Amino acid sequence: MNTITLQSNGTSESTVIPNIFIDSYMPSANGAYVKVYIYLLRCMASADMEITISSIADHLDDTEKDIIRALCYWEKVNLLSLVRDTNNQIVSIIISDLSATKDNQNTEEFATTSTISPAISPITPPSVPEEIEAAPIPPNHIFDKPTYSEAQIKQLTGNDEVKWLLNIIEIYLDRLIKPMDLQLILYLYESLGFSAELIMYLYEYCVSKNKKNPSYIEAVALSWAEEGIDTVEKAEAATVLYNSNYNAVNKAFGLNRAPGNVEKQFINKWLNKFGFSIDIIVEACNRTILMTQKPDFKYADKILENWFKKGVKDLSQVAKLDEEHAKNVNSKANSAKVIPVTKPSQSNRFNAFPQRTYTDEDYSSMEQRLLNKQ
Repeated sequence: MNTITLQSNGTSESTVIPNIFIDSYMPSANGAYVKVYIYLLRCMASADMEITISSIADHLDDTEKDIIRALCYWEKVNLLSLVRDTNNQIVSIIISDLSATKDNQNTEEFATTSTISPAISPITPPSVPEEIEAAPIPPNHIFDKPTYSEAQIKQLTGNDEVKWLLNIIEIYLDRLIKPMDLQLILYLYESLGFSAELIMYLYEYCVSKNKKNPSYIEAVALSWAEEGIDTVEKAEAATVLYNSNYNAVNKAFGLNRAPGNVEKQFINKWLNKFGFSIDIIVEACNRTILMTQKPDFKYADKILENWFKKGVKDLSQVAKLDEEHAKNVNSKANSAKVIPVTKPSQSNRFNAFPQRTYTDEDYSSMEQRLLNKQ
């Protein structure tokens, strides 16, 4: 990682945070970005201090990608300038002197922008006009995907922010934008109302999962829109929760792989349709393993469907259902009638005829007859 020289248009022997930063820039910025900017100001107080992206990330206990994203954000709002070499690596950061700023019109213009910016960009990103700010998308909204004509594409791509967006996505995809990519990006930006920052995070997230197919990216975007995810912060929280839920089910079932499409449908059904918390779902998975000795999603679905019909909301209600079931079983056992044991009948086909009684004279007579036959 290259060593970065840090310069300032102003001079200061201590870490001074201008009021204009606190009043106009800080309220609309991500907290992590504020930490990066303040740390840069602190580094300016040490003339001999050398920094790298890695050293900043280590000091702030953050990732290098997050540091780069923060630097790009502050460059976007003109608080600093980034100088890059031929390999697109940051080699210098020039911090603007806000204390000498008399006209804060530019500040107010950028204070309305979203809080996340992408990784390294060879193009200085422009301001975001008010009329194209992203609006929240209500859940269960029906999204019609249009096909943009050449005239519409030319008009939309003439927007400076769209140009910047396409450039960043090419970096993420590591290839040129294809017509299908362009149609999707314009759909996300124009029809779904995703901000440029949210679209860039969408592509970053999908590429990190090694998914560059437009259909996959579109499916994730529609899922976010249905859930009302309209900011990068919400998307980050959703992806963390999404992965943690899948991991919890995998762990309960003893699976060392990602869930398949059908299995994901079951998990989404349990989370979204039934509205169960992950601890209830894990309990159903544990019971499934005990009963079937295998990870059976259909069996777990039957358990959860039964709990859903009975209005279960937490594990305490599951415990009550178990107690009621145990009482019913004991009650049925106690009320069962005892069937009396009767002696089997001695009459059978061998003694169905009247029996004769023999006297001593009878036996003596039969014996004499047998002797005479010999």
